[in-house]
Amino acid sequence: MTHSRRQVVAALAGLPLALAVAPAALADTLPDTLATDSYPKERRRRMRTLFIAGDSTAAQKYAPAEPETGWGMALPFFLHARGPRRLEVSNHAVNGRSSKSFLDEGRFTPILDAISPGDLLLVQFGHNDAKSADPDRFTDPWTSYQDHLRQYLDGARARGARPVLLTSVERRRFDADGNARETHGDYPAAMRALAEREGVALVDVQALSLALWQKLGVEETKRYFNWTESEQDNTHFNPPGAIAVARMVVAELVEQRVLAPADVRRLNDEIPESWITWPQS
Repeated sequence: MTHSRRQVVAALAGLPLALAVAPAALADTLPDTLATDSYPKERRRRMRTLFIAGDSTAAQKYAPAEPETGWGMALPFFLHARGPRRLEVSNHAVNGRSSKSFLDEGRFTPILDAISPGDLLLVQFGHNDAKSADPDRFTDPWTSYQDHLRQYLDGARARGARPVLLTSVERRRFDADGNARETHGDYPAAMRALAEREGVALVDVQALSLALWQKLGVEETKRYFNWTESEQDNTHFNPPGAIAVARMVVAELVEQRVLAPADVRRLNDEIPESWITWPQS
């Protein structure tokens, strides 16, 4: 059974920010490596990987950045990590990159070297493509942005993998009347048009996140972004925000039939913030 976008947003807004794990759920909260390491090696090699190419909103964060959290860090909580439906996450997103600079720096090459038939590639850029004062990162939404995105699509498809485009997650920005505002200009529309033209799946994170921020409102959204005593960051997330966006992405991947319901888990469960960890850099 799939869910409408309205149902997804409503469910996200209604979930508490944390939950003490009940004893009955302990079997599902053990580190995934405890189960996967004992799975036959010949079976593990054929299991799928979900790759992420993106920017700081998705990227792995390390101990010095705590509590800042990329949504890619929370993605494994919603994907099966055991047995024949196992789907590993390989997060290559990097702070500050655009669709152009990620390619120019050779960061797509390790993905191309590793990606295999049946794997997935999630591509999310746009925040840094709009930096018109920086020629190393700037792209025009209707020309060079689409040209660079097409390179990700072509690279994945040439290797038998399935690419998926994700519009940029919205910033926390409200007008004087408390309405959540769009901040990404033409980039989401340009990505939607490319996805339709190329016949690839699109997860419209920009529209979904904008609706969620609107539902939560000015004050409640502060709990989802990296607001601390020393910093008021309206772009990057803390654990609750990263978990909400990861849940949104996975739910929409099921809605788009990129993933099957049997591939995912915990979409309607509360995820403890304590599950997010920041390794030493």
